[in-house]
Amino acid sequence: MKACHLFSLTLSFLTLAAVPLRAQDGWVDLFNGKNLDGWSEHSGKAKYTIEDGVLTGESVSGTGNSFLCTAQTFENFEFELEFKCDALLNSGVQIRSEVFPKATTNLIGGKEFKFAADRIHGYQCEIDMDAARGRMWSGGIYDEARRGWLFPADGEKGKQGMAFSEQGRKVSKNGEWHKLRIVADGPTIQTWLNGEKRAEICDNVTPRGVIGLQVHGVGSDEAKVGLKIQFRNLRIHELEPNTLTEQEKADGWKLLWDGKTTTGWHSPKSDKFPEKSWHIADGVLTVDQGWTNGEAEAQSGGDIISQDRYSNFEFAADFKTSYGCNSGIKIFVQPDISPIDKVTGKPTAKGSAIGMEFQILDDDVHPDAKLGRNGDRTEGSLYDLLPAPKDKKTVPIGEWNHARILSQGKHVEFWLNGEKTVELERGSPEFRDAVAKSKFKNIPDFGEWADGHILLQEHGSEVSFRNVKIRELPAN
Repeated sequence: MKACHLFSLTLSFLTLAAVPLRAQDGWVDLFNGKNLDGWSEHSGKAKYTIEDGVLTGESVSGTGNSFLCTAQTFENFEFELEFKCDALLNSGVQIRSEVFPKATTNLIGGKEFKFAADRIHGYQCEIDMDAARGRMWSGGIYDEARRGWLFPADGEKGKQGMAFSEQGRKVSKNGEWHKLRIVADGPTIQTWLNGEKRAEICDNVTPRGVIGLQVHGVGSDEAKVGLKIQFRNLRIHELEPNTLTEQEKADGWKLLWDGKTTTGWHSPKSDKFPEKSWHIADGVLTVDQGWTNGEAEAQSGGDIISQDRYSNFEFAADFKTSYGCNSGIKIFVQPDISPIDKVTGKPTAKGSAIGMEFQILDDDVHPDAKLGRNGDRTEGSLYDLLPAPKDKKTVPIGEWNHARILSQGKHVEFWLNGEKTVELERGSPEFRDAVAKSKFKNIPDFGEWADGHILLQEHGSEVSFRNVKIRELPAN
């Protein structure tokens, strides 16, 4: 099982500056426009100056990459700034990044990474304005001093890289101020340049860290000494779980769970929320471990379904698994249709309500991972119909995953941690063939209903949810 490892190492040696007062709308200015209170330089020795509320970084000879970093660390946030950069000077903005006073070795994805003392490492939103080089990757996501490019991921000459560069040329304005926006929310990191979406990844190697402004090293190239990158209007809005950003609201998203109450959810068997198995604490909705140890469906408190029914939509949620867990997220759920007994093939009153299931599973431990056909009961699969790739992107037990489900017309996609795991057309010959070979073969019109509820499954295993949201889409 492929895993992304999480390292949350405290930057205890940094002296925390006084936190600026928070505005009524939740935004905070990170740079006061006058001095570098709350900031310190690491890794290199570039020149930083301030004039008329603008922070300027200038390249110097004989030093490596330099980073002016916040003393404060940040986890989930919206961050905005404006920049103007000389075309020949590569730069970037670090987020969730780390720096240590002594040389350190970390294990990431099974590989050792060695960091020199005071070396900044972590996620970087690229600033690259050199049109002459033919690569306009501003807004891309680079893993500084660690794994290299995360988005675009297929290299400068790959199709993704070429398309990304072409979009960069269209949205960039050489010699002018640009607006950069970064949203880091759970494992998801997204970027915008001048209002245009640029990149999105799911990755949680470091969930928290400093913000840093880079002046790229130029070595001994005298032609590049004195190049400048300018920053202004740096502000940040820290996000609480189960909230929407202004951009999400503008895009039509709404919370499907409010993070506090059971409003909007009930049992498939009644209009009430289950009295047992589920609890809410600290913005997390958790289904408890049952005495059956994950081997029975909906036999304790039972599943929960959304109040409303949905047809064309985009759904997203973070979920956290436990050892040996089995659960799922279902779409197009029909509470009035009975599941089928595995032995007799007849309808039964037991089991979860019928729907198309995004499987949640501990693939390494739970026996379901080896059942079904071709791995179609593993995590990220369309349960018992279509398998997720074997090299899908997973995270260790106890860390947050990100699920995304797209349904538009007959088209459905499942995404796990930023990577597509399933794609299908409901009602297609391929889909109907998969149904005919599945445990749902005796369910009339399985998966082809016009609409249905969203379901979070109780399967006797502990699994947690947060940031459950949805936006309705036009019919395709």
